[in-house]
Order: sequence, then structure tokens, then C-alpha cells
Amino acid sequence: MKLQNYAQGKWIEGEGEGKALYNALTGEKVAEASSKGLDFGEMMNYARTIGGTALAKMTFQERGLMLKKLALHLMSIKKKFYISSAQTGATKVDSWIDIEGGIGNLFANASLRRQFGDQPFYMDGEMAPLSKEGTFIGHHIMTPKQGVAIHINAFNFPIWGMLEKVAVNFMAGVPAIVKPATVTSFVTEVMVKEIIASGILPEGALQLICGSANGIIDHVESQDVVTFTGSASTGQMLKSHPRLVQEAVPFNMEADSLNASVLGEDAVPGTAEFDIFIKEVQREMTVKAGQKCTAVRRIIVPEKLVEDVQIALGKRLGQTIIGDPSTEGVRMGSLAGQEQLIEVKEKVALLAKSQQIVFGDVDNFTVEGADKNKGAFISPILFLNDDPFNKTDCHDVEAFGPVSTILPYKDLSEAIELAKMGKGSLVCSIITNDDKIASEFVLGAAAMHGRILVLNAACAKESTGHGSPMPLLTHGGPGRAGGGEEMGGKRGILHYMQRTAIQGSPTMLTKISKQYQYGGEQTITEEHVFQKYFEEVEIGDTVLTDKHLVVPEDITNFANLSGDKFYAHVDPDALDETIFEQNVAHGYWVLSRAAGLFVYRPKGPVLLNYGIDECRFTKPVYPGMTLGVRFTCKEKISQEKKEFAPDEEIPKGMDIKKGIVKFLVDVYDETGETVALTTILTMVKFKNQD
Repeated sequence: MKLQNYAQGKWIEGEGEGKALYNALTGEKVAEASSKGLDFGEMMNYARTIGGTALAKMTFQERGLMLKKLALHLMSIKKKFYISSAQTGATKVDSWIDIEGGIGNLFANASLRRQFGDQPFYMDGEMAPLSKEGTFIGHHIMTPKQGVAIHINAFNFPIWGMLEKVAVNFMAGVPAIVKPATVTSFVTEVMVKEIIASGILPEGALQLICGSANGIIDHVESQDVVTFTGSASTGQMLKSHPRLVQEAVPFNMEADSLNASVLGEDAVPGTAEFDIFIKEVQREMTVKAGQKCTAVRRIIVPEKLVEDVQIALGKRLGQTIIGDPSTEGVRMGSLAGQEQLIEVKEKVALLAKSQQIVFGDVDNFTVEGADKNKGAFISPILFLNDDPFNKTDCHDVEAFGPVSTILPYKDLSEAIELAKMGKGSLVCSIITNDDKIASEFVLGAAAMHGRILVLNAACAKESTGHGSPMPLLTHGGPGRAGGGEEMGGKRGILHYMQRTAIQGSPTMLTKISKQYQYGGEQTITEEHVFQKYFEEVEIGDTVLTDKHLVVPEDITNFANLSGDKFYAHVDPDALDETIFEQNVAHGYWVLSRAAGLFVYRPKGPVLLNYGIDECRFTKPVYPGMTLGVRFTCKEKISQEKKEFAPDEEIPKGMDIKKGIVKFLVDVYDETGETVALTTILTMVKFKNQD
């Protein structure tokens, strides 16, 4: 069987004889992969003009719902992917991380739509006042890059590696061309076929290259983004490509790194933390047969506990049954293929020149349910390095399999230095229940790590573990780890967008941004905005409320009601050396009284008020002042109508189509000067419920 590439809206077999791909458990040929005949330049042009145009027109809400729909669809057919994943030597747990972990990235990024508006672009940060009278302001607008994201992925996670990346660029409004590592590309192909068949993504949003992608970088342009996951040497070669430099193309590199796990001096045998450490290291050595860019390669241990750790870890590793994951009891499958097995053996032999193997043997081990000589099997290998500051191969050589080294340290400063000797890592973990140890280690080691997990009994039950990057946090690391950042929640999405400073009048920037900018023209409406349905209210619609004369009783009554009897509100003799001239009104009373002025009492389309943003009190309010409110529609964000199963009981009011309307509350005094400024979030019903 020859794998198919998906290019320019068609499934295409590469020309000629392709690279043979094998079942990692049996050695049997699975497929061939070839990309010969593909025109990478035309594929990229297709992505930019077809996929990019469609995605860029979608709002963040539409993109988020698209990802959610895709995630639900893939989850409903997930069993299909486990079949092909097993052929890579993965256990069910390994496949779960890859398949359902990958789909989880779609769900997580879909949820980020709530942090964005209802536009294809994003207004970043706050408005910057640029003039004395407020007629000239600045803001930052972020628009989708008008290029394509090229994802060159590693072999170890053929599904997760793709979905974690495309989820982010799709949310940003940018199409993708995915190049999975050829050796496991047959798994990626299965999923991409299901994605394309679903019709959920716009045409051109996703293309797939199963064979070689040599030459694709020759076609990149300044609006494109290239990401790479894999070995540091390959990444460095790609990163130095002249075309990337010429076009100033962003290149995000996530390279395999020599990650460390550190045992705190307090975590002695008999403590929960010691047991957690042993379990965590054993898991990180054996999950995916150690083929994880985040796996623990260096085990940093107090020198007085080296023997205890060696015995306890050896015992757990000895209980790890290796073989065909379909065989009952098997907990570790094979490496991804014979080429990988040869490479790992070579690296083990190199490491063995400067340190001692204390558990495992590359040749002598038992395999259950499979032929050891046909599959790409290997035993976990545990080294002990008795002089890690001088025997430094363990800080330079990575065996990308179930291989790790115990390193002793005398004090915490040595532990920090050993962790940093990895020259930049994706992740480090420290297992301790001592906050002083944790604080000193994090502050000392953070600069050389992309992520640090502080693990103890308080969080171990719910912790996702040393090796699990989370989609809402950045994933990457400095130095050897590549210097890049992936995922990262909103930060990751903005990586695929261009930030542009825009300047002009508040009114003009309101029109451009579709968000009311303070100082812009307002449309004074006779009909109260709370009487308008979501579709009817417009940005800039403003209600000028009645006025209220502030009297001393307002302050006294609010102090008694709230219990807030701060001296500035109730004690006229305590105001010396303060900014206040007399007892000042509570800021929260000002907001409460403002609500009393702008709220429209009769029942209408407004369902509820559920939050306040950006609250500021800008001027003291005293008895004798008169307050009014300029109440302005600032922004609108539509929401999807929640769907329920036919037999599911619908909670009261939850089957209503609605949206969020943000109103700017500008409280001013008799001079017209603002005394308080905030934004309230209201949920407003649609008139059209279809």
C-alpha cells in the first residue's frame, strides 16, 4: 500500500518507489511513502489563496466552534486511530496520549475563543493616549498572517504532534501544511483522511505530505511560519536555511533535550515524595518506550540517597513487561522501528564509555507476545554516573529511548548546576515538599528550562506529570531545546498573527476595531440599550442617565450596609496627611449608584450581568458633587446556542440564543470629568432565535 498525500484539494500518491514503512512490533511492511511529483510551491500558494482566505474571514468565535466540532467528530471515531497507532509499537496508554491528548488540544484551543472578540482580528492590550486633548490615540491590532504554517513534525507523536500545532494556527486564521516524520506517517494519514472527509475545515486549510519534504523551505515567503520538532542537529540545519533569513520567516524549533528530574533532599525513603519520584521517573522512562522529547534523561539525586534510588527504581523497572501491547500484562512496547533501535544502541554504547549500566541490557531481555529479533524492542537502561561534573557525556548525548542516568549531588546549588548542564531543556521536575528548596531551585534553574514541574503529595494525584506539556501553557525551551515556544494559550495563537500599531482619532479607531475607544463619538439613543436585542444594539450606542446629588447619608448608609468603615469614609479627623479633603464616597458605592442610574428596570432582552472588567476610580467623590453616567456599547460577542441531546433535560433558560455585550460605564461629575470608569459584561438575548 502506498500512502497518499493531500495536496491542492486532492489525494495523491507520490510517484515512483517510496520509502518502506514497517510495523515496529513484527517487522512486516505496512506501507510506502513518497512525495515525488508534488509541487510544494503550488501547495503553499493554494494554502495562502484558498485556505488562508477562508480562515481569515472567519471570526474567532467561528474558528473556535470549528475546532470544537472537529474535536467532537474525531473523538467519536477515535477507535480507528488506535489500530494504526498500535503498529508503531505503542501501548494503549501511549496511543491514548497521542490520540486523545491530541484531540484534547483541539478542545483546549477551541475554548480560547472566549478570550477573543467576535471579529477575525484581535485588539491587543489597552488604548494608548497620544495627545493632551484625547483626539489622537494609538492601539495595536493583530491580523492573521497571510501565509501558511509549515509543520515539520517528529515520529514519536504522529497525531498529537500535528493537532497541537494546527489547532493554534487555525484559531489564528492561518492554514497549514503538515509534514509528519515519514516512519510513522501512516498514522497521521489515517487521521487527516477523516478530517478532510468530515468537511469541517474549509478547503485549503490543511494539506499533508507523507514522504520527503526536501525543498519546501525554498518556497517560503515572509508571511509564512515554519515549526520544527525533532533532533537538534536537523533543526539547526533547517534554521540556517538562507531562504528563512532572506524572507525573515519565523522559525519555531522544539528540539529533543536532556531533561532532568531532581529529588529534593527532604524526599527520603518513607516519604510520599520519594515514592512519587520513583514512580514518575519509571513512567517517563517507559511511556512511549522513552521516545518523548520531554522524557527524563538525567535523574539528579542527593548523593546520600543514590543507593536507595537505584534499588527502588531498578525494582520498578524490573516489573515492566516488554512486548506486544496487545498481550496481557505488557507495559512497554517497542521503539518506532529498526533504524531507531540501531541509533539508541549506538548512543547507549557511547554513554557506557563514561558511566556504568546498573539496570538493563540492550541484548539480554525477555519479550512477551512478539519476536524480539523482528520487532524494534529494547530493555530500559539505567546508568549511574559517579562524577557528573567531569564525566559529561550524559549532558551531551541523548539516547532517544528508555535510557536515563542517575547523577549524585552534594547540595542544592550542585543540583541546579547539573540541571543547567543540559544546555537548555524543554522541562525539568523537582520532587520536594520543602517550599524553600522548591523556590531556590526554580529561581536558579528557570532560565535554562521551558517548563518546571514542582511535584509533591499535594498535587501528585491530579498532576499531568513531568512529560506532559499542556496546550494553554508554552512548550519549548532555550538553548539545546531550540529556543522556541509552541501552544501557550492565547500567546500561541498570537504567534501566527501580525501585530500592527494603528493611530488616529478615537472615532476612527472605533470604526476600524469594532470596539468603542474612549473619547470617540457616541450615538445618543432615546431608547434604552437594555431594551434592544443583541442584533439591534450598535457599537457606540449611548445612554445619558439622570443625575444624582451626593449627600453625606449616601456614604454613611453604604458603610453600614457593606461593613466597609475604612477611616477615609467615616472619620473626618483622620484625613491629615492624606489626599482627601473630606470623607470620600466608597468606590463601590459609586459603581452601585451608577448601576442604579443606568439599569433599565422592566424585563427585556438583557438576561443578566455577569462581570466587571478594568475598573478604575479616577477622582475622589465627595458630598455635594453630582454624578451622571455615559453608558456606551463597547463590544459585542455572539455565542453559540447550547445543544442538548433529545432525551436530555434542558436547564431553565439555557436553550436561548444569546451574546455578550460589553458596556463602558463612564461615571462623571458636574464638571464633566470622569470619576470612575469600568466595563460591565451583560448577556443579551437574540431577537431571532432560529
